[in-house]
Amino acid sequence: MKRWWPHGVKFEIAVRIIADMIMVNAALLISVILRYVWRVSVARGPMEDEVALQVFLQAYLSTFLLLTLISSAVFYASGFYTRGRFYQGRYKLLAMAQAVSVSYLIFGLMLFFLRDLIEFPRTAIVLAWVLTLCFVIGARLWIMLWMQVLRAERRLVTSEAPGIAVETVLVIGGAGYIGSVLVERLLALGYKTRVLDMLLYGDAPIRSFYEHPNFELIRGDFRHIDTVVAAVKGADAIVHLGAIVGDSACSIDPDLTIEINLQATRTIAEVGKGFGVSRFIFASTCSVYGASDEILDEHSMLQPISLYARTKVESEKVLLGLAEGSFTPTILRFGTIYGFSHRPRFDLVVNLLAAKAVQEGEVGIFGGAQWRPFVHVRDVAEAIVLALRASPFSVRGEIFNVGSNEQNYQISELGPLIKEMVPEARVVTQPKEDNRNYRVRFDKIHNVLDFRPRYTVRDGVREIIDAYASGVIQDYRDPCCSNAAYLNGSGKAAQVLAENGKKSWNWIKLSPEDALMITSITRAVFESRSRELQDRLYTGLTRAILGDVDGFLNTIADSELVPEPEAASVPERRFAS
Repeated sequence: MKRWWPHGVKFEIAVRIIADMIMVNAALLISVILRYVWRVSVARGPMEDEVALQVFLQAYLSTFLLLTLISSAVFYASGFYTRGRFYQGRYKLLAMAQAVSVSYLIFGLMLFFLRDLIEFPRTAIVLAWVLTLCFVIGARLWIMLWMQVLRAERRLVTSEAPGIAVETVLVIGGAGYIGSVLVERLLALGYKTRVLDMLLYGDAPIRSFYEHPNFELIRGDFRHIDTVVAAVKGADAIVHLGAIVGDSACSIDPDLTIEINLQATRTIAEVGKGFGVSRFIFASTCSVYGASDEILDEHSMLQPISLYARTKVESEKVLLGLAEGSFTPTILRFGTIYGFSHRPRFDLVVNLLAAKAVQEGEVGIFGGAQWRPFVHVRDVAEAIVLALRASPFSVRGEIFNVGSNEQNYQISELGPLIKEMVPEARVVTQPKEDNRNYRVRFDKIHNVLDFRPRYTVRDGVREIIDAYASGVIQDYRDPCCSNAAYLNGSGKAAQVLAENGKKSWNWIKLSPEDALMITSITRAVFESRSRELQDRLYTGLTRAILGDVDGFLNTIADSELVPEPEAASVPERRFAS
């Protein structure tokens, strides 16, 4: 059965609904009690006190379920639990007051039509309405105040206890669109930067870094365990950008996409955690939100439409499940990226439209009503740096949307903007159905990491115009500038990916006894915290992966962690002298 709602989100929404209904019923019960107290102490009607108490309690018991159903439905429709656009906006207090008032208006009308069946004091309805307003609005104001206190404490923790210092950063996919910009930024900040990349699109984006003393390149496929182990060793942090990116590129070979985007991510994270890497930054996407007319934040439901988005959702779950001890995974959901990079891409909407305006004199808008959150590639790199530098307390197991509230655009708005900068271009709008539609809030990354984008869409368009003017870009249709076009049109690229996938290590060569022994030794090595033993283990595991168990044992033969062989279960092994 299809899961329409992530488990964590369902639980959170259920808790909030229950809390609201408790407040509504508490307000109703208190109003009935106060009305009873007023009647017996002031009004002094003909009814006996005990009889009056029974009447008032019966009034509550006969109406609380009705009010619960009405208010829960109205609150949900008002966006209390889906964080609707009106509820999320500047009129949030007004939205709450309106929802409570509508609930009690419907409740009062229902009691009017059911007056022959249910007796309920009318003044108690007014009092319950006032109390519910105070409870519902007051509770949310208290949460907002408490969150401000927590943020202040986080800043204090960040300044006083920065955690494990990050010196060496492994950037997986460091020769790509984001990676090449990030590597440049990390080197400028003094980090030792290691890149693991297949260089499927060539090494031009990072060639200028080869002579930098803090730069290191490992050319390889991150689907291979031995390659990942070699790259992870000695790293303090991993930034995982490697993936088949984009809906069109992922649809070319779905099995390959799952292998690269999901399965390899799990392997990299587990290896990193095993080697004591403290930080793991994962590149996700705001497209995980799918299609929604609401303003979305990190707590909103995920409705991935494309295979690309689905692999990101599943990868997020895997990584967050590994968050324990010193291992600190952080999920960054990037908006739709734009801007010029060392590896140009023109399969991104802003870059593509700007390039077409310059090269062809036409800006083609397909559809146009759909919303997208935009963010510059250099701002993305800066967000990654902020996540690396933040206190582990602030980012462990956290998800951040990366972008700015001001750069939520409808696609149709891009046409006039680009035409203003390329006056000779004409805007052509064509109807096209695009189910992806998401408008996103970025308050969390602003408040927690103090992320403030420096670039705007105009800056990105200007960069493309300047790239054409300087001759750096001559034809945006070059397959190297489009992930899908390159993978679909380059037989060599597809062949390389397929052949490398076949080289994934096969553990079937190991007997169950050998596998158990290797696992026990590996665990003992990490528990010993001996750097020398960990270095030996690294060398030995490469041999074990290839099926050479004797080589594994010979590598760590001098240690006391190798168990004595048992004749009944493990064949006797000879150690090198």
